[in-house]
Amino acid sequence: MKVAVVGATGMVGEVMLKVLAERNFPITELFLVASERSVGKTLRYKNQDYSIISMADAVAAKPDIAIFSAGGDTSLEWAPKFAEVGTTVIDNSSAWRMDPGKKLIVPEINAHELVASDKIIANPNCSTIQMVMALAPLHKKYKMRRVVVSTYQSVSGTGVKAVRQLENEIAGIKGEMAYPYPIGRNALPHCDVFMENGYTKEEMKLAREPQKILNDRTFSVSATAVRIPTAGGHSEAVNVEFENDFTINEVRQILNDTDGVTVQDNPDTNTYPMPIYAHNKDEVFVGRIRRDETQPNTLNMWIVSDNLRKGAATNAVQIAEYLISKQLA
Repeated sequence: MKVAVVGATGMVGEVMLKVLAERNFPITELFLVASERSVGKTLRYKNQDYSIISMADAVAAKPDIAIFSAGGDTSLEWAPKFAEVGTTVIDNSSAWRMDPGKKLIVPEINAHELVASDKIIANPNCSTIQMVMALAPLHKKYKMRRVVVSTYQSVSGTGVKAVRQLENEIAGIKGEMAYPYPIGRNALPHCDVFMENGYTKEEMKLAREPQKILNDRTFSVSATAVRIPTAGGHSEAVNVEFENDFTINEVRQILNDTDGVTVQDNPDTNTYPMPIYAHNKDEVFVGRIRRDETQPNTLNMWIVSDNLRKGAATNAVQIAEYLISKQLA
C-alpha cells in the first residue's frame, strides 16, 4: 500500500503520521508531501527519516491513497490530479465536503456508501464529526427535528499560529496574532470567516454537513461557534428535539453501545467530559445527558473530542482502513 500524506508538516499532518503508526497502517511506501519551501526537509516516521517531496513528484509516484490536510485551495488544485492517476484521495479540508458528487464520510456512520469509483472522499469538519457521532444513533431511534449547538473550540483548530498566540499570551510575550483579539482569558464568537447571513463559515458547516452525512434533510441545525483558550479538544453544548420521546436511561444505553462513543455522565462524582481528558484519545465523550424541561421530546448533551484526532486525522485514517478492508483502494 503506497500512501501519501499531503500537508505532512502541519498540525494535523503530524497527528496523521502518529495515528498511522499507532494503528499499524499497512504502508509499503510512504510519501511525505508539503509546500515547496519544505521540500528536502526530513520527517521521522517509525524510526526512519523521510524526505519531503513536492506535489508533482507525489502525483508521479501514483500512491494508492493520499490523505490531504493542506487547505482548501491546495485540495481543489491537486486532489483531481491525484485522482486522475488512480489515487484515492481522503481530503480533510472543506473543499469537497458539500460537492454533491463527493461523499462526506464518518466511517462508523456511512462508510458503507463508499465504492471503488469514489476517488475524492471528504473528511467532515472536526466539530461536525463529534456531534454526528453522538446524534446518529439517537436520530435512528427517535428522529431528530431540530438541533441547537454552541461550540467551545480549541485554538488548535485554527492551527499552529493560534496555539503560539495563546502560548505567547500566557507567557506575557508580544507576538504574531492569529486572531483579531487576544484569546487568553477570552472567548471569541468568531470561528472562520463571517458570511452574508451573519453566521460564520464554521457555523454553516455544522448546519449543513450533518444533513449530508445522515442523508436526511428533514432536521435542521442552528449553530454558534466560539473559540476559547484551550490548547486542544473541542466541546459542544447540544440541544436536540426529537419527534419521538425517550428515556434518559435508554439514551445512555444507546450511546454506550455506539462504537467510538464513551459516556462520562455521573454528576454525583463530578464525572463529565472535558478537553483535558479527551486529549490524545480517539473517542467522542458524551455527558451532562438530561431532559430539556422547557419542551417535550428534547435532550441536552455535552460532547467533547480531540479535534486533531477523531475530528481530523483518526477519521481520515479510519476511512483509509475501510477502503483497504473492502478492497476499494
